[in-house]
Amino acid sequence: MEKYDIAILGGGPGGYVSAIKAAQMGAKVLLVERERLGGLCLNWGCIPTKTLLISARHYKDLLRSNDFGISGVDLSNARVDWKLLMERKSKVVDKLVSGIELLVKKNKITFINGEGMVLDNHSMEINGEKISFENLIIATGALGNVPEIPGLSKSMEDGHVLDSRGILSLQEMPEAVTILGGNVYAVEFATIFNAIGTKVTLIHKNKSILPGADRELSQLLERQLKKDGVKILGESDISRVEGPKVTVNRKDREETIEGDKLIVFMGIQPNLKGLEALDLKMNERGFIKTDHKLRTSIDNIYAVGDVNGTLPLAHVASAEGIVAAETIMGVESRMNYNIIPRVVYSFPELASVGITEEEAKDKGLDYSVGKFPLMANGMAIAEGETNGFVKIISDNKYGEIIGVHMAAATASDMISKAAAIMQLEGTVYDIAKTIHPHPTFAEALMEAAFAVIDKPIHV
Repeated sequence: MEKYDIAILGGGPGGYVSAIKAAQMGAKVLLVERERLGGLCLNWGCIPTKTLLISARHYKDLLRSNDFGISGVDLSNARVDWKLLMERKSKVVDKLVSGIELLVKKNKITFINGEGMVLDNHSMEINGEKISFENLIIATGALGNVPEIPGLSKSMEDGHVLDSRGILSLQEMPEAVTILGGNVYAVEFATIFNAIGTKVTLIHKNKSILPGADRELSQLLERQLKKDGVKILGESDISRVEGPKVTVNRKDREETIEGDKLIVFMGIQPNLKGLEALDLKMNERGFIKTDHKLRTSIDNIYAVGDVNGTLPLAHVASAEGIVAAETIMGVESRMNYNIIPRVVYSFPELASVGITEEEAKDKGLDYSVGKFPLMANGMAIAEGETNGFVKIISDNKYGEIIGVHMAAATASDMISKAAAIMQLEGTVYDIAKTIHPHPTFAEALMEAAFAVIDKPIHV
């Protein structure tokens, strides 16, 4: 029986990153994945959707080329070719998967493509072969949650209802889609389909989309989506589903929406297949319970990524994978969940790190808020992307930054700077005194810092 220092079940962003890190530190590592390396994020989530989003953005920019002084472009025949979009998406995904495969080989990680069945806390069976391990990292991810709505299960079986995998396997671009859910995934797909010309209806149960996000951010994006033509039905209870047709109750009246396809994004549940033999403690939501070192209730077993339900984000899974590997290898390491950047890839992008203004108020903190609008930012005006702002929340004792929230075309990149400053316990004075290159979107962060201290320069 082959023995490994660390066995890793699941080859997504948590699994393969922990495998590489452990191997770099000298461990004998086994990585098991039943599908393709990269997991859901790379193959059916983060990367494919962002590839489609980039194509959608180019299409939007093409349609407004005249605004940028470009004439002579015949837009009468401009259209999105779904087949070409899917081909490009597949090329991007395949290139990244092959890159991970090379990294696995380079780091001398044993990779088995198959289903792993854990027998006990020191052994596993894969494709009929038994192996043993000193430590196990569970990185099996999560599965989409199917809500108990009359008719939904049958409609899924009939192919009328899709998840992200189903969407990315469509052979033709739908003329109209109905999306159930108001979370990040729902909003991102609404953005993509709306931008490429598909009629979109977004149905959710809350007062606004993106519950838990900074309120100003979610309100800004909801206004923008509606302006772009997305029909949003909030505070809606879904009473039944018939094929692609959805019936909802809204403020004591019933409404029926029908599109070509129904897309469902209504929560996740942990993928615990192959772990039945382990007596792991679960948290109150049914996910594997872990601590800040990703240790489970069993001493030599760790759980990273969506299966622990902490924050279902690829970069969180990767960070957890590194912490788990370092902990196993005797290096002091722990997760800091207070400084996790979160991004919504929309038009404009939304990004946050730290606490929201609403959370600061609820906690009774002594804080200040500084805000700067992009309509006063030179690069935003040049880019024609002025719908947005940067908001900084700082404590009043030292000026330490406790939250940053932004809506901007480049928010996904800008938020990393804010996270780094917060990791170093930086203050608004540190940002304000940092000389920023001009013109850049990032200057809005500096101006928001000045807004906390006194007043921004350009407002």
